[in-house]
Amino acid sequence: MFNGIIKNTGKISKIYKRNNNCVMEILSQMKFTKNEIGTSISCSGACLTLEKFNKNLVKFYVSKETLHKTTFKLSKKGDIINLEKSLKYGERISGHLVQGHVDTTCSISKIYFVGKSWLINFKLSNKFRKYLVQKGSITINGVSLTIVKILKNGFQIAIIPQTLKLTNLIHLKIKDEVNVEFDILGKYMKSLVK
Repeated sequence: MFNGIIKNTGKISKIYKRNNNCVMEILSQMKFTKNEIGTSISCSGACLTLEKFNKNLVKFYVSKETLHKTTFKLSKKGDIINLEKSLKYGERISGHLVQGHVDTTCSISKIYFVGKSWLINFKLSNKFRKYLVQKGSITINGVSLTIVKILKNGFQIAIIPQTLKLTNLIHLKIKDEVNVEFDILGKYMKSLVK
């Protein structure tokens, strides 16, 4: 479980895609200990298991399902990845509860610059609209954000300068794909109502 408050990024150093599986090595300033091998790390919103680390190089295995559901199928050497360690009980939760289970990907249709902040419109498949709540939480590339507006074919979020500074969202351009996780409370409610 994560809270979507990103303070670290990394750069893909190597990515091997073979037979619908993938191994990814990321260079990062995030510090790890031997006790953290086998723990969950949010990598741009996808919960991956830390397999190895050596100084600033960390290694993750990416399964066929994760490749299929996330933007990792498009990833290449040099891409910037948002990183977050899993929560510890008793720590402050500043964002919202994030599982690291990416629901889908969507693309950017428009970016507006408002002072130093950005407003971004995302195009989303109609079948996922039921999970959108205005002023509700959503996770984009592992970052906890708030839906500003629900649009005819998607939704809009606002990103403040501090979030842009600390995450890979600052590199986004129109037509880029992002990982999306809908708020878990909304998913449970939708399931119960069924």
